[in-house]
Amino acid sequence: MLNVYGIKNCNSMKKAFDLLNELGLAYEFHDYKKQGIDATTVKTWLDQIGADVVLNKKGTTWRKLTEAEQETALASEQGLIDTLTTHHSLIKRPVIATPDGFIVGFNEDAIRALKALSCPEID
Repeated sequence: MLNVYGIKNCNSMKKAFDLLNELGLAYEFHDYKKQGIDATTVKTWLDQIGADVVLNKKGTTWRKLTEAEQETALASEQGLIDTLTTHHSLIKRPVIATPDGFIVGFNEDAIRALKALSCPEID
């Protein structure tokens, strides 16, 4: 089963949900707004995917941070982890945990390729 992380009311998330459902792929959704995100998960993403992929500096949430908050986020891994666990909207969406790694951001081709990986389908 896939694990999909994000915020329910996000256009990228809606496109991902629609495609996953169209393909009949089973997934569990982890909503940052309701469940938050733990530091261990964020650290795993940073270690395996990289900060440049995980951190969304193009959105309004990043621009709303003070210069000091932005500097703290970029100064160290722990600073970035603390920032991402506090400001969930800074995490690119969706993050899809697959048997072979992660898909970050809406990527239709990568999601369609999951069907070929024999990801479990919805019963």
